[in-house]
Amino acid sequence: MAKGKKKSRARLCLFVPGCCLIVAVIFTMVGNYWIQIVNKYQEKNTLKQEMLSLREEEAELKVDVEKLEDPEYVARYAREKYMYSKDGEIIIRLPEEDE
Repeated sequence: MAKGKKKSRARLCLFVPGCCLIVAVIFTMVGNYWIQIVNKYQEKNTLKQEMLSLREEEAELKVDVEKLEDPEYVARYAREKYMYSKDGEIIIRLPEEDE
């Protein structure tokens, strides 16, 4: 009987650490996957915010394109920005006041 107990103990001494090792490896893999999932959610949220800001910028640019298709707007913009004038028109630039 003593031999049987020794064999059982030997098997048990190999089985328990083996199971612990397998459980540790599984927990490590699950932990790594969990970290990757959390990072992907954070990246998704960041990209959603960036997409919203880009859509707002796109809407503003579409409005600008529509304005630039109007020849009167382009002429007025060129006169104000680049100091072009019509024939007989005098441009007087006033300094802007900072409050």
